[in-house]
Amino acid sequence: MGELSSMAPTETLDVLGRVCPYPLVLTKKALEKMAGGSLLKILCDAPASAEDSIPRFAEKQGFKFESVKLEDKGYWELYIRKP
Repeated sequence: MGELSSMAPTETLDVLGRVCPYPLVLTKKALEKMAGGSLLKILCDAPASAEDSIPRFAEKQGFKFESVKLEDKGYWELYIRKP
């Protein structure tokens, strides 16, 4: 368990079944509405979004990011903390 994944998220965004660019677009919209210090948990099964576009976006924005791949369920839990 990482630092962010062990915390209770402020909000959970379910983008399961969505393909690029929707997971990233919906993540950006959710983060815009959230206050600083909030933790967003994203459920994502699109590899390109989970392993590339969302982590890259979080890094560019200076957000803390953590990814947990749930092999048995076939999706990722992504955590982004807004500063």
